[in-house]
Amino acid sequence: MTTDNELVFLPLGGSGEIGMNMNMYGIGPAHARQWLMIDCGVTFGDLRTPGIDLICPDPAYILDDVADTDGEFLGLVLTHGHEDHIGAVARLWPMLKCPLYATAFTAELVRRKLDEENLKHVPITIVEMGATFSIGPFDLEFVTLTHSIPEPNGVILRTSFGTVLHTGDWKIDTSPALGPLTDSDKLSALGHDGVLAMICDSTNVLSPGESGSEMGVKENLASLIASQKGKVAVTTFASNVGRLVSICDAAVQNDRAICLLGRSMLRMVDVARQTGILPSGLTFVEPNEAGYLPNDKVLYLCTGSQGEPRAALARIARDDHPDITLGEGDTVIFSSKIIPGNEREIFDLQNALVDQGIEIITEKDEHIHVSGHPCRDELVKMYEWVKPETAIPVHGEARHLEEHAKLAKELGAKHSIAPRNGYLIRLAPGTPKVIDEVPSGRLLLDGKVFVSEASTSIRERRKLGYGGQITIAIAFDERPELIAPPEISLAGVPEEDNHGEEFQTLIEDIVEEAVDNLPRRRREDDDELTKVVRRAVRDVLIARWGKRSSIDVLIIRS
Repeated sequence: MTTDNELVFLPLGGSGEIGMNMNMYGIGPAHARQWLMIDCGVTFGDLRTPGIDLICPDPAYILDDVADTDGEFLGLVLTHGHEDHIGAVARLWPMLKCPLYATAFTAELVRRKLDEENLKHVPITIVEMGATFSIGPFDLEFVTLTHSIPEPNGVILRTSFGTVLHTGDWKIDTSPALGPLTDSDKLSALGHDGVLAMICDSTNVLSPGESGSEMGVKENLASLIASQKGKVAVTTFASNVGRLVSICDAAVQNDRAICLLGRSMLRMVDVARQTGILPSGLTFVEPNEAGYLPNDKVLYLCTGSQGEPRAALARIARDDHPDITLGEGDTVIFSSKIIPGNEREIFDLQNALVDQGIEIITEKDEHIHVSGHPCRDELVKMYEWVKPETAIPVHGEARHLEEHAKLAKELGAKHSIAPRNGYLIRLAPGTPKVIDEVPSGRLLLDGKVFVSEASTSIRERRKLGYGGQITIAIAFDERPELIAPPEISLAGVPEEDNHGEEFQTLIEDIVEEAVDNLPRRRREDDDELTKVVRRAVRDVLIARWGKRSSIDVLIIRS
């Protein structure tokens, strides 16, 4: 790498994927860079990571770079409070040990997460909306945007090399349910003065038109709830406080008391109230009181829009909520979209509700949800305002990034680079380009322990999920002869094959036969014996079952 003074950008999460955002900006020569991090989020485990709930970007490259050079890690700036932007802060802060910068609402969400990890003295600087502040060689300014959570900000980075706009998540909502409008004047002034590069949200680049306004959703929710005669439950993303307020307003208009259900719903409303975002006068009834109200006088605002098994709505669907029951004549409104990957869980939840006679209404049926990310026409407007020389799409899968890079060139950007996690991009001086590819792994939270994505334990779990586990214990006397028949333990293996023969008995016989056929010299070699037994068992499994199990062989000698 070059040793010249330069401005670089390095995504360590969120490029080539949606979620787990972590972006680095560095100033200085390669041997002495000053690094600034923007956002530190999580993504969630799936079938490819059995037993894993949370996944964090791995900041090892930056920490190693600072430790091995004269570099410096200056701090972490948070654009807003969604989990894919703040969810890893409390988990990774013991490694990062840096000051944090955020608006009041985002800071309070982070502070509560830090408290849960018993991190009581983390330095957090509260930054006002639209404020300017400096961190090392970076002169920063928040620019107000609209999104699906309070206090979303773009970050303007002014440096000796030029100005960069890091948008974070945004949309253009001309009538939001909560909070100010997008500061288009500041964005236009920024474009007039000249922008070296814009690092920009790509989530909805493949969607034509505009994402739509929250006010339209609010009006439709009020009309929809007015037409319901029984109990109504509405589920949405708890972080979308504007949507929560719209739902509450719709309930009040229809003379329904509001009952909050779910820990994240209660936490988000509490933080919004504490930071002065929640409108005054909103009142709520407790779950144990709501059950005594007439059916047409109550609205339940629930967690669980993505089918989460421990969320309030899932408990209602299983009929095991301690206070709430729904049934024939009642309605559940999904004021949310399906996040890719959650389809099965959501459809299972909806089917369970329908089986109880509950009517389901989704955003496919009514206009009751809008995205928090910019569709194509909104991206066009942002480029008209900002006029960046270089476009660097982030926050998207490969198809989103490549399409966004193409669109940016059509909209007048001189250069566009569609990065992947680990691409070290020199923004200035000279023509922007990828100058290196650095490690950018993932840290998987396995219970309370971080493991790498290449961990043997994760690979073994995948194997176990496919073919189960067979444990074989073989005991020999000094001759060596079997003292007793082999002990076989099966987990995740069918009880019998298609001919009705039990696998337990079949494997016992195969192991005993394999041992009997070995000469004494080979029986005395544990490694050789283990190979022969595994091969014999694996062959019969493939022939009778068509699958491979994980096979452990325990050899006991007297």
